[in-house]
Amino acid sequence: MKKVLTIAGSDCSGGAGIQADIKTITAHKMYAMSAITALTAQNTLRVSSCLNVPPEFVAEQLDRIFEDIRPDAVKIGMVSESGIIRVIAERLTRYGAKHIVVDPVMVSTSGCRLLNEDAQEALVTCLFPLAQVITPNIPEASVLSGLTISEERDMAQAARGIARDTSCAILIKGGHLSQDAADLLLDGGKEEWFSSERIDTPNTHGTGCTLSSSIACRLAAGHSLSDSVRLAKEYLTGALKAGLALGHGSGPLNHMYLL
Repeated sequence: MKKVLTIAGSDCSGGAGIQADIKTITAHKMYAMSAITALTAQNTLRVSSCLNVPPEFVAEQLDRIFEDIRPDAVKIGMVSESGIIRVIAERLTRYGAKHIVVDPVMVSTSGCRLLNEDAQEALVTCLFPLAQVITPNIPEASVLSGLTISEERDMAQAARGIARDTSCAILIKGGHLSQDAADLLLDGGKEEWFSSERIDTPNTHGTGCTLSSSIACRLAAGHSLSDSVRLAKEYLTGALKAGLALGHGSGPLNHMYLL
């Protein structure tokens, strides 16, 4: 059985973060492990509070994982302060972790900022160089590139700008644009577009977490990055189409629709 590690924050409402990652990994019939970086008090309406885990304890979680059950892929989500980011980068380098997918979680679906501004530089300089792929959405890609993104050609320009600062592949998710849900993968200078139907639903809580975890699962299974993105998008579309309706805000997906 393939093993996938998620390093992210906890969502007590179960729709995003560690909880969404574990559900996604389990739906892919893989063994899920987790290192928790933060506790959040949130629901489908808002994030009301966040409590960061001390960097030393994040490091200890990673030590216990890698010394016993080595993951075949790693997904990194919410890491909201530079100390946590640096210790994650140090441990992943020490253990030679492979197939690292970084979802640069800066803003929640409900619009709350989840990444401290002073941690952005550490994210770019410490974690991005270790990643096989990073998966920013449109607002996050705008922050990382310093560009305003309103159409697909802006996505391409932003991806090239981000690529100049890192050696990893970049998947910019186009879900925030008004057109079809087209994502752009820039890998080694090659652009590849992935288009899918836009699902008319307000329940999109945790879509970024779900997609990045699914990509990590596909990489763990030995798929190419291109195929991993395509298959992950198919899984995400199905989870959205399943039409789960919970909560009073942006509700969660049905991660288990295949079971």
